[in-house]
Amino acid sequence: MPIVAQSTETADWVSRYADEVIAESERRAPGKPVVVASGLSPSGPIHLGNLREVMTPHLVADEIRRRGYEVRHLISWDDYDRYRKVPNGVEGVDESWAAHIGKPLTSVPAPKGSAYPNWAEHFKAAMVGALADLGVVCDGISQTAQYTAGVYREQILHAMRERGRIDAILDQYRTKKKPGKQSQKPLDEAEVEAAEGSGAASEDDGSGGAGGYYPYKPYCGNCAKDLTAVTAYDDDTTELTYTCADCGFSETVKLSEFNRGKLVWKVDWPMRWAFEGVIFEPSGVDHSSPGSSYVVGGQIVREIFGGTQPIGPMYAFVGISGMAKMSSSKGGVPTPADALRIMEAPLLRWLYARRRPNQSFKIAFDQEIQRLYDEWDKLGAKVADGSALPADTAAYTRAVGTAAGPLPATPHPLPYRTLASVADITAGAEDQTLRILSELDPNHPLDSLDAVRPRLDRAEAWISTYVPADQRTVVRTEPDTELLGSLGETDRESLRLFAEGLGTHWSLDGLTTLVYGVPKVMAGLDPEAKPTPELKTAQRTFFALLYRLLVGRDTGPRLPTLLLAVGAERVRFLLGR
Repeated sequence: MPIVAQSTETADWVSRYADEVIAESERRAPGKPVVVASGLSPSGPIHLGNLREVMTPHLVADEIRRRGYEVRHLISWDDYDRYRKVPNGVEGVDESWAAHIGKPLTSVPAPKGSAYPNWAEHFKAAMVGALADLGVVCDGISQTAQYTAGVYREQILHAMRERGRIDAILDQYRTKKKPGKQSQKPLDEAEVEAAEGSGAASEDDGSGGAGGYYPYKPYCGNCAKDLTAVTAYDDDTTELTYTCADCGFSETVKLSEFNRGKLVWKVDWPMRWAFEGVIFEPSGVDHSSPGSSYVVGGQIVREIFGGTQPIGPMYAFVGISGMAKMSSSKGGVPTPADALRIMEAPLLRWLYARRRPNQSFKIAFDQEIQRLYDEWDKLGAKVADGSALPADTAAYTRAVGTAAGPLPATPHPLPYRTLASVADITAGAEDQTLRILSELDPNHPLDSLDAVRPRLDRAEAWISTYVPADQRTVVRTEPDTELLGSLGETDRESLRLFAEGLGTHWSLDGLTTLVYGVPKVMAGLDPEAKPTPELKTAQRTFFALLYRLLVGRDTGPRLPTLLLAVGAERVRFLLGR
């Protein structure tokens, strides 16, 4: 099948990588499915930074599928990695879990109250559900299943035979002590966390000691931990002897029959590239440094396993508005499932599609989500009328659907900030919500809230989960008689004009015109007059007065939305009219 190339003037980053991956796949494995890959370690909550490890190849794979090619997107679940530390902030987990450090993630108990059989399955479950909601089609591969079933046995035996060459490759990148110099400092916490999700933080590059270097770590037959060291190995018989530093257990096994251990990370990753025939796999920016898993792996896959390193970009970190960089093992970080509770799947997809992988970005869980939704809706309007730039149109198209078809969408997508304001005021009361939303545009009233779902549900979840109680809107039950009694003649006249205009302006657009128009009239200007600095000051003062009389503070939801929520009769009551 010929390559469907994109114009360099209109191609987005996804299309450019799709061109490259198709060409490389035709060169390496003509006629076979294109293989792209991701790797995730369920060592704790799988956060939105880890999602980039999946979304980058997903978007490229989906573009290739749109062009008619068969694609396999492998997600390697690194659930046979060691349990490295007890995460903070994970419900149902206490320091007693420290006793399991060193065991495979699938051998660690799930948090208390979990419905899943072990730690890895507990944290995989939420990610699997989120990926389905995001339209990500993939083949999940459990490394526990692969290793314990002996799938990689020949690769393990080969690596053990080639241990001297592997050690020599690794030695090229190891930092050595020099006279009068200190050895390279150990990774600090931030550097360790940066490697997480790729497996790089979970293992060293092999066990060395009196018996020499070995690229294989057994899990102890007594305590199940990987605090073991291989002390002897015979290539002919495959007899391997190891001892455990934690419990003192020692045994001799036949590696050709033994399935309770794994290759160390810097050997395991390139082994899998060759085994699966991976053409495209991105990696975090932490892998771009000399001696990183990606750099070392490129040499090992070529010289030891006879394979070729995948092509793929280094991707930058993903942050959260108002939060530091995310860490799985620290816990308490937003996950894709958390994001999908407050935003629709197309919006979340768009955040990953619109930025090149090497560009960092933030995902909003604070007030910024309202601006983000405004930007998304404006882009949708531009795409619809044909005025969007080609790359923006491509990112939008990738966000709203996949090669399999469109993702679920809100039939009548009202502004997110409007829905959030209504949800704030009504506290989820559906009859009140329907009344208010129907009055936004009296000429096109809503028959059912289903027309504004799931966006309404996302806005309600954001208000109830991420807006602090002291920022929630509480409408006054009685007029502020003290404030009303202190007003001068100008303010009283402004309120009179405003109250009189409610009946003829009772819609979102009408009330917007009214709240901005009263200060103009009070200044002797035409209601259509252009704003001046003096007029803007008068408008802000008038808005603050309305807010104080309605909700007891100087700010709140957009006034037109607030007024519709309160209702004309109650507004007049609270304004003393």
